[in-house]
Amino acid sequence: MRGYFGIGAERISKPMNVGSLFRSAHAFGADFMFTVNANYSRRSGGQTDTSDAPAHVPFYSFPTINDMVLPEGCELVGIELIEDAVDLPSFRHPRQAAYILGPERGSLSPEMIEKCAYTIKIPTKFCINVGLAGAIVMYDRVKSLGKFARRPVMPGAEPEALPEHAHGGPVLRTQMYKYLDTPPETHYGNEEE
Repeated sequence: MRGYFGIGAERISKPMNVGSLFRSAHAFGADFMFTVNANYSRRSGGQTDTSDAPAHVPFYSFPTINDMVLPEGCELVGIELIEDAVDLPSFRHPRQAAYILGPERGSLSPEMIEKCAYTIKIPTKFCINVGLAGAIVMYDRVKSLGKFARRPVMPGAEPEALPEHAHGGPVLRTQMYKYLDTPPETHYGNEEE
């Protein structure tokens, strides 16, 4: 899968919820994890993060939204159950993304929503646990951007096999020499034409 992603939480007050989120992030192959203005300690979070994710995945603790720094080109995606948010099953994940969840008994701050390039929602009747919501979004990312066999039409049927990757020659490179104003013998790696 190309690209990268990180996941974080804003203003979380229960470290064990962050621990659960980070354990899932580690399992789904997150490239970084972060908190913004959150009550999180590795010791408390470790009660639910049995994989000790911060020992394996870079972790950043930003005291405020203004301190938050993301990699260049990384798009911030808010996960929030609000009317204008895109339903997760209809959302195309950016190749370079950082996902942010809000606190347990609240929402992402208006300032954070303003920073988000996109806001998505999981189509549920009511809010679900932060760790669970993050896991669902990460699963959807892996499923939609990964290379997996298509689901069979009938339950219990075998999934279609992925087509074998076809390796081709450097077609573009050999064809572009036709348009150069230099003799063929001067083309690197193309002495015979």
